[in-house]
Formats: sequence, C-alpha cells, structure tokens
Amino acid sequence: MGNPRARKQTLRADLLRARRGLTADERSMAGAALETRVRDLPQLARAGTVAAYVSMGSEPRTHELIETLRITGTRVLLPVLQPDNDLDWAEYLGPDTLQRTARGLLEPTGERLGPQAVTEAAAVLLPGLAVDRSGVRLGRGGGSYDRVLARLEAAGKRPALVVLLYADEVVESVPREPHDHLVDAVITPEGVHHFSR
Repeated sequence: MGNPRARKQTLRADLLRARRGLTADERSMAGAALETRVRDLPQLARAGTVAAYVSMGSEPRTHELIETLRITGTRVLLPVLQPDNDLDWAEYLGPDTLQRTARGLLEPTGERLGPQAVTEAAAVLLPGLAVDRSGVRLGRGGGSYDRVLARLEAAGKRPALVVLLYADEVVESVPREPHDHLVDAVITPEGVHHFSR
C-alpha cells in the first residue's frame, strides 16, 4: 500500500481539494453548528483552560467559538507559530487582541507563555484534515501539533484531545506513523464521535 507518509500526502491533497469546494455559506453554517456542539461538550464545559486555535482559510470556523469560551469564563490559550514550526502560547483576550502575521495567521498579541503553557489545558482543540474511526488524526504535515502532543505526553498530562472537522472528514482509515497520537473525540457539525485512547 506504499509508505504512510506518501499515503498521507495523497489523502491531504484530496481533503484540501474538497474543502476548497465548500461555499462560504456551507462553511458559515458548519462553524455555527460546531460552536454549539463544542459548547455543549462536557469536557469543555468544566475545563478551566482550553488550548484552541484561530481557524484559517477553509478550516471549520473557530472565531465565534473561542470568543464564546472566553466570555463564559474559560481561559483560552492560542498558539503563536515559531520560526521552527513549534508553538508558543498566549492567552486570548478578545478579537481585538489578534494580529495577522506575515504567514497569514491570526495570533494573540499578549504575553508569550512558552511552549509548556499548553500543559495547563484541560482540553486541547486541534486542527486537522481527518480523523479515522480509531482516533488517528491527520494534520497538515508541518509537525507543530505533533510536538504539542509529544510535549503533553512527556509532561504526563492527559487533556481531552478534540479535533474539529467537517462531517465527511471522519474517514475509515488514516495511515499511522510512530509519532502519531490518538485523539479522544472529533466534533463535526453533525455530531460528536468519541474514541478510547
């Protein structure tokens, strides 16, 4: 079946092409549905700190979700991409505190808390392109979140790992490599799928 890395690249290309085909209305409706589903998830309702991300491009929209978490009293940490693709973290203090970077990302402008800050989170919302039926997540291939997941494991932390996707991105199988970590749940506009890790 070929090596896992090559199979991942093919799967990524197919999924990104499908995402680009979504209309603005479809993305907006999916974002609203995801916000409701995430807000109702017990792991997030009782999480004092959540590590999240600001969506970009055709990703399922998270802007309203992170604002809802913040105004309901959850401390939200957002990533700051470093030159080596590792992630630093800063607290999200509202939409006016986000700034567009040279790479086109929206990042928080507040105090940098260091890469270890993610270990304070009771739940981590992860970007992804797909999750399979056993909880294997397919990211974009940059390795940033692989480092985050390895950091959590090294620190002995077990936050709820949750991926936000469109419905057709829950797939039968994702090629798994040794560095891939299993996630606890995937949330789509249609529902929540839980896995055991």
